[in-house]
Amino acid sequence: MAERITTEDVTKVANLARLALTPDELETFTGQLAEILEHADDIAALDLAGVEPMARPLPLVNVFRADEPGTPLDRDEVLACAPVSEDGQFRVPPVLGEAP
Repeated sequence: MAERITTEDVTKVANLARLALTPDELETFTGQLAEILEHADDIAALDLAGVEPMARPLPLVNVFRADEPGTPLDRDEVLACAPVSEDGQFRVPPVLGEAP
């Protein structure tokens, strides 16, 4: 097991991260970080010989539907829903100082 982390260690890391910690926060974070490091020691102690490395615990499955062509929408019906249309296209406000 690794040496227990001290408040001086947490103070140094906080200074490197430019964090201002109160004494209460320093005590709290020292305890929390010690618990995290103890858990990491527990994991490092496991016998993982023969365990295949993986990026995720479950296989990646595509959750999207198949991309199949469908019936296209009627242009006149779609343009009828637009606030403004012109010459069979959507009319939008000018962008970046374009002339109206």
